[in-house]
Amino acid sequence: MLNFQHILIRAFTLFLLLDPIGNVPMYVVMLKKLPPKRQILVILRELIFALFVIIAFYEGGDAFLTLLELKPETIQISGGAILLIIATTMLFPKPHNEETEQVLTKKNNIPYFVPLAVPLIAGPAVLAAVMIYSHQHVTHVEGILAIALAWLVTTLILITSPFLNKILGEKGLITLERIMGLILVLFAFQMLMEGLTGFYVRIHS
Repeated sequence: MLNFQHILIRAFTLFLLLDPIGNVPMYVVMLKKLPPKRQILVILRELIFALFVIIAFYEGGDAFLTLLELKPETIQISGGAILLIIATTMLFPKPHNEETEQVLTKKNNIPYFVPLAVPLIAGPAVLAAVMIYSHQHVTHVEGILAIALAWLVTTLILITSPFLNKILGEKGLITLERIMGLILVLFAFQMLMEGLTGFYVRIHS
């Protein structure tokens, strides 16, 4: 039987790591010279590429971590540390580099796969997270559903990125990203505490 709580918790964490709100300005800048319909097609294509990469790391993650003989506590502590690092970058985002934006929007410089799919969506934090999930006590189907749910919400947000950018503006997007970062900090500390507790129990048992 599927545990929907497991699915929702992991999907929400992945959604925060995918950071679609934070990626809205970059997608807008990179695709602004394309017609609206073409923008949607490009976004869908790149997100499908990213989904395949994420699932590939999820499928191979358990075997890889087992091969390294990593303890569950090690995985939880390292996962919490990764989440905490990503959360701090969301809470304190770097200002946009105008020179980089100009390079990205030059004529005939339409992005393919990199960077729209990897690493903006399927970045190191997301790939590390799904590898950790593959080694935790969740069924394979629950893991896939969590990835699919987080990906679907991310896709819906990025498809509407030009509209969101106009409605919320730069300050609104930054505020939302920082709220998401704050929530991710809570998940990070929870994972760290669970890992440290498990480590303490193991060495004293």
